[in-house]
Amino acid sequence: MDDHLLDFEMRPGRIRNDGRQTVGRAGRLSRVVAKRGGSGQRGPTRTGGKTRAPNTPGRCSRIGRGQDAANGLKRQAAQRHASGYRSRRVVVKGRIVGLKAGSKAAGAHLRYLVRDGVSRDGEPARLYGADSDNVDGAAFIERGAGDRRQFRFIVAPEDGAELSDLRAYTRELMDQMEIDLGTRLDWVAVDHFNTAHPHTHIVIRGVDDRGKDLIIAQDYITAGLRHRAENLATLELGQETELEVRRQLQAEIAAERLTRIDRAMIQDLDASRSLDLRPASGQVRAEADATLRLGRLKTLEGMGLAEQTAPGVWTLSNDIEPTLQALGERGDIIKAMSRALSRRGQSRPAEALVIDTDGEGSTPKVGRVIDKRLVDELDDRMGLIVDGLDGRVRHVEVDGDAATTIPIGSIVETGARPASRPADRAIASLAEDGVYRPSDHRQRLESGEMRLPPGANADDLVESHVRRLEALRRAEVVERLDADHWSVPDDFLARAEAFEAAQGRRAQVRLLSAFDLDRQVSSDGATWLDRQLVGKTPPEAAPNGFGGEVGRALERRRDILVRQGHASHTRDGGWRAKPDLLRTLERQEVAKVGAALAREKNLPFHVPEAGETVKGRLADSVQLASGKFAVIEGSYDFSLVPWRPALEPHRGQQIAGIMEPGGGVTWQLGRSQGLGI
Repeated sequence: MDDHLLDFEMRPGRIRNDGRQTVGRAGRLSRVVAKRGGSGQRGPTRTGGKTRAPNTPGRCSRIGRGQDAANGLKRQAAQRHASGYRSRRVVVKGRIVGLKAGSKAAGAHLRYLVRDGVSRDGEPARLYGADSDNVDGAAFIERGAGDRRQFRFIVAPEDGAELSDLRAYTRELMDQMEIDLGTRLDWVAVDHFNTAHPHTHIVIRGVDDRGKDLIIAQDYITAGLRHRAENLATLELGQETELEVRRQLQAEIAAERLTRIDRAMIQDLDASRSLDLRPASGQVRAEADATLRLGRLKTLEGMGLAEQTAPGVWTLSNDIEPTLQALGERGDIIKAMSRALSRRGQSRPAEALVIDTDGEGSTPKVGRVIDKRLVDELDDRMGLIVDGLDGRVRHVEVDGDAATTIPIGSIVETGARPASRPADRAIASLAEDGVYRPSDHRQRLESGEMRLPPGANADDLVESHVRRLEALRRAEVVERLDADHWSVPDDFLARAEAFEAAQGRRAQVRLLSAFDLDRQVSSDGATWLDRQLVGKTPPEAAPNGFGGEVGRALERRRDILVRQGHASHTRDGGWRAKPDLLRTLERQEVAKVGAALAREKNLPFHVPEAGETVKGRLADSVQLASGKFAVIEGSYDFSLVPWRPALEPHRGQQIAGIMEPGGGVTWQLGRSQGLGI
């Protein structure tokens, strides 16, 4: 035996300890908070026998590249501040984004950054990198297809408009970042000049120059990079002068957002949230500071956020920070909505602009998407600006993945309550005295009392319902009594819908048509306009804006359907569509598109009938006026069948399903994976 093996020493753990560390909900929450820059603790904590103050980064914040550089930059900044050195201010926001396999959100994020930005001369923005002024974003995303993460930064020098070349400044910052981290970086950037402060978006791949996972110390992300950016800005523009500081602060007195004056006053509040501006109090350092604060307090008083309780003594509201932050965000949204309307040569009164954050009212609203914007430029949350049938313009937030499927000009429904799952409805209907029994469900399916979907079997269907209950149990919606008894609350469906909404799996925006009105008017397929024409009640529309356009488009669509023989005029001057109009138009469009694809693929096109099995490779999807369709390629031909979102993960794979009489498909994507659940 080797000598070094003899030095092996066993160090057993505690009795009945299997070596795993159990972390409760509070512990998991603390870890999440710590990753986002906080400590996750309310009071002092002990680490390695030492007491650590609250909101102080722990040891894990120093893991990764750049920690030594961050330490040096923070020491340098503290020394300069103590000596009265005035560095140029730079705001740096950073986010680490986990990349999901198959997600298109990373590519969409780059496209939105380019689309939302404009150059200094008003031209469209372009991606650039270390050595090129015109980088291919698609190639960058393809290189990072296997990366686990991506780093996103916004660098906004307060005096960015005075920098001679923001692009050169960014490249110099990235060169310095590579030195600080000790590795070459694969990055792209885009400059935005469409706001009061020019800023740069930087996206960095999550790998180092050896292809290994890039891990950057939290200290460098939260402080080191900002200090580095401030040093570079100060090197070019010189130290900030007293006159510049005073001018900037004076501009903040009437601002409807959270300002530096507000933050300074909040920091100086006493235990009763009072601020004493009397000269003898000592709370204000100089007469000029008192003048700025008094002017700002008068503005806050008009907003109901401050009150003078005695001469020179003011009390600030507990809600001052969230209120001012919300006001700032609202102002940005209103400006974006006004710009979107002005680009279309339109305008609306202020009362017609609605910011829909939680779903305005309970009635769904229909409208046309006239613009998209990044709500959080680091995140994938998008804002859709929707011109409604009722004459109001709404701003609705959706996640990035949902936004990629909603083009500008499309017709959407906002504020729609997420539909409950078929499995949830079945569980609710089968629950007797608040208890669902899988064995009872299986017996009803096998006896024929309940209809079994084509191609499915009772065991697989019941097992899928049990898996759904397991997911809801973890969310504390239901309770498992034993293997065959589940406690289901009276408000089960409402709580299940709330669970779905909280997961972000279903956006509160439903795509009604990907085609704009003009394409729908001349389309061969079953359009949203056709569904309005054959509906029992016509849509209520305002005479102006999108509502007026819809009214005129419906008249044009009626005339085209009459000329095509799908409808006729009645003696009383009315209009009558032929029976099964929508199904006829859908088949007509599918046949036309299928024939065109057959010529491209050099493969016969086949239209499956009800009850027929559809089997083959999910090759692609196509967007038609009648909806989205999946392209299924078999051994000798291909078919077009209605698309379902659950098909997305199976692109390029072999799938099978059975055509239903109504034109839908019951898919079988492997054992216990039917799409009806």
